[in-house]
Amino acid sequence: MAEGTTPRTTSSADDAYLQRRTLRRGSAGWLLLTGLGVAYVVSGDFAGWNTGLAKGGFGGLAIATLLMGVMYACLVFALAELSAILPTAGGGYGFARRALGTWGGFLTGTAILIEYILAPAAISIFIGDYVESLNLFGLESGWPVYLACFVIFIGIHLWGVGEALRFSLVVTAIAVAALLIFVVGAFTDFSAGGLDDIAVDTNAFASSSWLPFGLLGIWAAFPFGMWFFLGVEGVPLAAEEAKDPVRSMPKALAISMGVLAVLATLTFFAATGASGSDALKDAGNPLVVALEGSGDPTPLSRFVNYAGLAGLVASFFSLIYAGSRQLFALSRAGYLPRFLSLTSRRKSPYLGLLIPGALGFALAAGTGNGARMLNIAVFGATISYALMALSHIVLRRREPELPRPYRTPGGIVTSSVAFVLALSALVATFLVDKDAAYIALGVYAVALAYFAFYSRHHLVAKAPEEEFAALAAAEAELERK
Repeated sequence: MAEGTTPRTTSSADDAYLQRRTLRRGSAGWLLLTGLGVAYVVSGDFAGWNTGLAKGGFGGLAIATLLMGVMYACLVFALAELSAILPTAGGGYGFARRALGTWGGFLTGTAILIEYILAPAAISIFIGDYVESLNLFGLESGWPVYLACFVIFIGIHLWGVGEALRFSLVVTAIAVAALLIFVVGAFTDFSAGGLDDIAVDTNAFASSSWLPFGLLGIWAAFPFGMWFFLGVEGVPLAAEEAKDPVRSMPKALAISMGVLAVLATLTFFAATGASGSDALKDAGNPLVVALEGSGDPTPLSRFVNYAGLAGLVASFFSLIYAGSRQLFALSRAGYLPRFLSLTSRRKSPYLGLLIPGALGFALAAGTGNGARMLNIAVFGATISYALMALSHIVLRRREPELPRPYRTPGGIVTSSVAFVLALSALVATFLVDKDAAYIALGVYAVALAYFAFYSRHHLVAKAPEEEFAALAAAEAELERK
């Protein structure tokens, strides 16, 4: 079957079907969308990235972060163009569906789901650890805290998208303000001598004080450099609920990426310079360690500790939103069971929120391994990045006359850079956690079997993403005649 064509087995859906599967349009302007983009990521500034110091040292992680920043910037510019062409809830799945056909759409959508279902489960565990360390209400990290996270925050999403995004914006603003306050405090103790204080592995190729684990350490640090940006690509999933998505989506993506790049640079240098890289490489709460060193807690470190909890809540909350919208779009088009896309009177995909939430809670309570789940999420993310960048390249080459209200600066060169770096990051996940990569591949295999033997024969032709692809196929057929 030719790429981009509609399968012969595609079924049609009447208006009643789609009316039961509609989102609340016009709920989010560019400010809420920008807040959503930052919210996806902000928890990564508070913890997680520092483990990359144990893989690449200061120099290795710095180069990895720079390269991953370039990858995300190129990807965001490509997604801005794609989301202006197809402003629906399908996001990456919708883009790949038009460019790469039904298989490409499903592969991309499944990879995105792996990221957005596993990441909230992992973050709920981190929230539990924070609650315990802060001695909030005498609670210990465990299933009651994880359950409270899912129940409370899914409840807000069920209330309505506008209310949910406003809540996310407020919590994100608190977390960002705390990061800036941390940076000011940490830079007062900045010492360049602490940046390269990790012991050098003399057996590593091209090792030095700046690259203590050699050149391979740069590559191994890729997944941790991603933590400063992981999730920002989810902004297009809100396109169907945005005000004037053709204008607001590119603006929100660009501003989000700019804010995240600034926060990443400031946080990375301030934290490592205040305490030294060696002290941070294994820290569960690196910003607090940077402020306290081996001393007692200070008012600033306590404030940052509480703010870290706000950052985790912001990312947890927004990732639940992203996962529900990707699941909604795939279900509405028949790639996943159709009942998952039913929406409530308040236009929330309630089963798309509740079922992934139940799965995430079960994973968190059953395993307690947040780091492993995040590594699985990163594996899914890198696959989706490569496929979305490839979608941009294919559409630029195959459909150069397609109306593009926004055009990616640099065109195919930009998305090609994102594609190559995404593939490099995908391979790097095997250097960090082979088991996580193989688990993700196992999940992928099960999903692909379901698609191959069942759902690809029961797609919904009237779903927006499917109609968009069908239009392309019809236009191509007319050109051949």
